[in-house]
Amino acid sequence: MAATGTKSVLFVCLGNICRSPIAEAVFSKMATDSGVVDKWVIDSGATSDWNIGSSPDARGLACLRKHGIETSHRARQVTNDDFMSFEYILCMDDSNLSELSRRSNLVKNNPAKVELLGSYDPQNQRIIKDPYYGSDEDFEKVYEQCARCCKAFLEKNS
Repeated sequence: MAATGTKSVLFVCLGNICRSPIAEAVFSKMATDSGVVDKWVIDSGATSDWNIGSSPDARGLACLRKHGIETSHRARQVTNDDFMSFEYILCMDDSNLSELSRRSNLVKNNPAKVELLGSYDPQNQRIIKDPYYGSDEDFEKVYEQCARCCKAFLEKNS
């Protein structure tokens, strides 16, 4: 479990190269700007093992840079230990939620709250669609959704 007095969040998508590293970087920046980053353990991961060790998608990195955010994240797969280590596991779509819920049930007495990141969206757009096969505009939409959701999540948990 995270150290006493800290909160923890793991952002999850299918491959951990588009949506979840954007959410992780956005949330880290918001927590830093709010002066509370030292109270959080923040990471991201994938439900699949396809991209382990890879950098985030170049279009996602360009989108983040456009908003003044950098990340050095490398893709990783969610582990059973994550369900014991993270208070919140926030995912991007129903497929991620289904897989994480299934995996969570295999880890006895885990404290993790597995939820859609979009459940925090004030505009009620619950699903953050995968931009991988899309355009720069799709990555911008992911960024905007993540920014709204992360802001609401941080405010609720501060």
